[in-house]
Amino acid sequence: MPPQPDRPGTGFTALHLVQPVEGGVAQVVLDLVAAQVAAGVRVVVGCPEEGPLAPAAARRGAEVHRWRATRAPGPTLVREVRQAARLVRLVRPDLLHAHSAKAGLAGRLAVRGRVPTVFQPHAWSFEAVGGLTGWLAGQWERRAVRWTDRVICVSDAERRTGERAGIDARWSVVRNGIEAARFAPEAAARGAARAGERLADTARARAGLPALAALPPATPVVVCVGRLCKQKGQDILLRAWPQVVRRLPTARLVLVGDGPDAAALRGTAPPSVLFAGAVADTVPWYRAADLVVLPSRWEGMAVAPLEAMASGRAVVLSDVDGARESLPPGREEVCLTPPEDPAALAAALSALLHDAPLREAIGRQSRHHVLSTYDVRQTARAVADVYREAAGGPRTERREPIPQ
Repeated sequence: MPPQPDRPGTGFTALHLVQPVEGGVAQVVLDLVAAQVAAGVRVVVGCPEEGPLAPAAARRGAEVHRWRATRAPGPTLVREVRQAARLVRLVRPDLLHAHSAKAGLAGRLAVRGRVPTVFQPHAWSFEAVGGLTGWLAGQWERRAVRWTDRVICVSDAERRTGERAGIDARWSVVRNGIEAARFAPEAAARGAARAGERLADTARARAGLPALAALPPATPVVVCVGRLCKQKGQDILLRAWPQVVRRLPTARLVLVGDGPDAAALRGTAPPSVLFAGAVADTVPWYRAADLVVLPSRWEGMAVAPLEAMASGRAVVLSDVDGARESLPPGREEVCLTPPEDPAALAAALSALLHDAPLREAIGRQSRHHVLSTYDVRQTARAVADVYREAAGGPRTERREPIPQ
């Protein structure tokens, strides 16, 4: 019997190969690292040293190795595969867990069935690109399953997207989880649930954020947390925002995060839009919000809405993979909008900003929903079960030498 991934002292080694190193993917990895280290697993993280993931993983007890890798495929791929193979030979893991498209590509080419391999797409790469590149990404995923013991999807919708693309994988659905206590509204932490307490907490949060401190207390504030990039759809939100301001002239929108589209978004944003940039802690921004929005073009299951709901906030999401599953039951009509539909997005934001009692009710229901369904401890246990099945099951017939 192989070492068990959730039993201390058995010597199980899990190697996480990761790129990107920020945002929701990094947070999922960090939560897994913390849970696996606590369970006695030897956890190794291979990732680029730029960004927050490497030092944060080390603080949580992981052994961290530099893996130089870009986000997108390109001429550096051969070097990235060789580096991944060297890391595998050095670490000698019981299981390789590759996160997102680049790590899934390089990691599976590096080991090619010689090491039990779990791939977690965190949203499919072929949804991010079109034309020949998208076709090639789909072709790769269909072929790469021969070197993949399990594909972990974070939602049933993400799994169905893979199946529709012709990927014949051994599937496991493990929904994202968060450390819900970290996002507890202050009023909830004190056992208070009155609207006055909620408003006082919001005012205190805004007072601690220079960008919001000068706003009048009754100012409606909408917050969007996410990398400033095409996937997250902030450009769609900026096209919708003027319609919201026409109905609520004092409303303010805050974009929290940084990314490749930052300059373009700043160039088209009206004065009612504030840019917070990259922040070390998103908790105060959720607490300062009346409403949280994420108008993504594609996802597996986004982490930011779970964090917002754990903070007791209502969310408005585009109806992409994972969004329906993340919402509390019965709230789809008011909290979901079609992807890339600025008019529908503006209508949903305006309706909830005008209806404070409904917002508060959805916020309370959302927090209870996340606490019961999306606790990170449940996620860690489910991943441990996947590891046990992948490392303990029969090996794939397609085994090839690890490249030198």
